Amino acid sequence: MSEYQEGSMDISEHRRTWAGFVKLTQITIISVVVLLVLMALFLV
Repeated sequence: MSEYQEGSMDISEHRRTWAGFVKLTQITIISVVVLLVLMALFLV
C-alpha cells in the first residue's frame, strides 16, 4: 500500500463541482423568486 501524505490530494475537480452546484442553486433561487413575484402580480 502507498503511504498517505496529508494535504497531497488534488481538489480541483471538487472545487469545479462545488462552483457548479452553487451557481445552479443561485439560478434556482432567483427563478423561484421571479416566479413568485409574477404570480403575485398576475394571480391576485
